[in-house]
Amino acid sequence: MIDRLLGRAELKARIDELEEANEHLERQLEAESDRRADAVTERQRAEERINRLEDRVEELQDRVRRAEDNRDEGLSFRHVERCRGRRLESVLDRLRSLEGPQEGILTAYVDGDVPEPVRELLGDRSPLVRDAAPALVLADDAGVVAAAMVPPLPPEPFLEWDDRFRLPRRWFRPTGRFGFGLVRSDTCAFGIYEGEELEAFEGFESDVISDHSKGGFSQGRFERRRDEQIDAHLDRVRDVLEDRDGDLDRTILVGEGTLLSRLASEADVTATTDAGGADRDALGDAFAEFWTTKLYGL
Repeated sequence: MIDRLLGRAELKARIDELEEANEHLERQLEAESDRRADAVTERQRAEERINRLEDRVEELQDRVRRAEDNRDEGLSFRHVERCRGRRLESVLDRLRSLEGPQEGILTAYVDGDVPEPVRELLGDRSPLVRDAAPALVLADDAGVVAAAMVPPLPPEPFLEWDDRFRLPRRWFRPTGRFGFGLVRSDTCAFGIYEGEELEAFEGFESDVISDHSKGGFSQGRFERRRDEQIDAHLDRVRDVLEDRDGDLDRTILVGEGTLLSRLASEADVTATTDAGGADRDALGDAFAEFWTTKLYGL
């Protein structure tokens, strides 16, 4: 009676309605979170399957090239795999755990002719190094390990004998504070990372006409207009790079090779990628692709 007279009954009823609506929204949010988590898991599994298939295709293509060249018949990589994240850490930990006598373990970065010590150690399997190069070669004098790896941030060519493999984390995994950007003809995405954590992001898309169709333009006009649009796009990219934090260990740019060649002075490292999608998602895909190491069993 008092609640009704004071208007509290309506308020209590309204509170009950709102609480019920809130519980409904929370259930929806929880269900959506579960769906998104499942989608992420499925995507990761799909990417792993794609990587395995691509590795298998590359292995078979290598065999075809060898057969066509009539060289090293029957010689092929024992194993080919793309490693990143926890899988890469597991592989590196195993390799780092191997100990041998002083000057019993060889680490060499080969970018060109295969050095004589590598040829002597690997024997008739040394031609595989030529196919994997540029690559880091890992082998021991007991034949326990014979592998090649293609790290994202490779060192200068070197060759050394020691009691352990030389495998610093900075060659394989994101360390320190650095800039990482994706540049396509229609997209720019740039992030500041601390290790694997994205601290800051800036991205934009540009209206650049497709190079697959010239529409009603003559070929010459079409090419000139597209070049002008790409020039304007790259000017915006340079503005983003000029505004980057100066306290960075390095800047890495990935994307279309023709564009990266025009931005080479802005980056310490460049690499091509076909990562698609919207700017932020594309940056994440390009980041994961870049920090992937190719592993070959020799």
